[in-house]
Amino acid sequence: MNLRKRRIIVHLISSPFDKFFKRLSSGGMLLMLVTLVALIWANSPIKDYYHFVWHHHLSFSLEPYQLSLSLLHWINDGLMVLFFFVVGLEIKREFLAGELSSFRQAVFPVFAAIGGMVIPILFFFSFGLTGDANRGWGIPMATDIAFSLAILSMMGPRVPLSLKVFLTALAIVDDLGAILVIALFYSTHIYWHYLFIAFILLSILAVANYYDIQIISLYIGLGIIIWFLFLQSGIHPTIAGVLVALTIPARNRVNIKYFSPKIKWRLKKFSRLPGNAHSCILTTEQLHAIDDLENIVERVQSPLQKMEHRLSGMVNYLILPLFALSNAGVTILATAAPLSSVVDALTPLSLIIAISLIFGKSIGISLFSWLAVKLKLAVKPRNIPWMAFVGLGLIGGIGFTMSLFIANLAFEAPELQDQAKIGIFIGSFISGLAGYLLLKRALSPNKKHKKNGQILFFRRLKRNKTIE
Repeated sequence: MNLRKRRIIVHLISSPFDKFFKRLSSGGMLLMLVTLVALIWANSPIKDYYHFVWHHHLSFSLEPYQLSLSLLHWINDGLMVLFFFVVGLEIKREFLAGELSSFRQAVFPVFAAIGGMVIPILFFFSFGLTGDANRGWGIPMATDIAFSLAILSMMGPRVPLSLKVFLTALAIVDDLGAILVIALFYSTHIYWHYLFIAFILLSILAVANYYDIQIISLYIGLGIIIWFLFLQSGIHPTIAGVLVALTIPARNRVNIKYFSPKIKWRLKKFSRLPGNAHSCILTTEQLHAIDDLENIVERVQSPLQKMEHRLSGMVNYLILPLFALSNAGVTILATAAPLSSVVDALTPLSLIIAISLIFGKSIGISLFSWLAVKLKLAVKPRNIPWMAFVGLGLIGGIGFTMSLFIANLAFEAPELQDQAKIGIFIGSFISGLAGYLLLKRALSPNKKHKKNGQILFFRRLKRNKTIE
């Protein structure tokens, strides 16, 4: 196989990954900006207006039920369901045909993710917090994939694709762990009759998936009802988003192997059709041919990938920024004594969450990655030093979205929520900065390699002059 063909194959394989990472990383940059806006707004002279906007109630009536929630709750319990739905689609895709589809592929990021969840929790409990503050143990176990990939994107092409794929798979397993923790430990009083009806509807969707019924409106319609039932049941409704996502069909109607021949044959047929006298007007036969082409293009996409592709932009550029804007506004600066108010904001809970994110994540991810290789369950990608995995572990300490979400569920008291959020901000910022610097150092060419390269360059230059 010649070099040109190899480059074409590598481009075809890496192009979807590059587009995916670019979308997530740019979404992470937007999250950073929105978070800064929220913090400035919440500490400005119009900070009272910030809280008034998000606690304003909106009502929706559907007899005999009426939903009256604050705008903050509509975002956290409503719009964030779509975020968790997309997470569920990503989890299913990864287990079916991605980095988690085989034991050999999955064991490396899965081991790292387990370490990145268990060690931060142990760090949190080791400080011996008591009372309501102790409920925040799930906060430091989360990794924000958008922010993490945004940090990686800042280093440009020096970051190998294998490292990006590893971080993505790790974050997806991390999200799965966080979803299970939310369902099992951060749910309120459970009303089982609502759950019973919801699981009957989920069973109907599972049967429809088994028989490859690809009527998307069926899944959307029953999905909305299931969300409402979960909202009434006491289990957080975002779990409904993940469960519905797992029932979405992943099979396409047109085999990829036959897609190109079918398209080529129909394009050839279209080109042979007699055209209209007016070049801008298509004939009826040409319109039918285009409909046929559109049908094949539509059928080659599975409902799972189609929905993930269409929703990911809205999630990254609308829902997550709205979530950050409404949840990241913590009032830290007091008008009378701003410096003392900053010091007072650093409570034991804030510091413990920050420490658990920084050290718990970095130690957990790098240590368990090393264990997976030493136990010969996985193989470390070549030419990537272990220091890079420590840096990646630090970047994994950027909890943000999922950490803020768990903080809202863990604490009812606003002051504890604010303390937790301050800890998340500090831990995420330090983790991101330290991870970036360490990865930049780990992935830069070493001095010996640079020196050898320079020697070779000058030798070639001297040889060329001699020939001349």
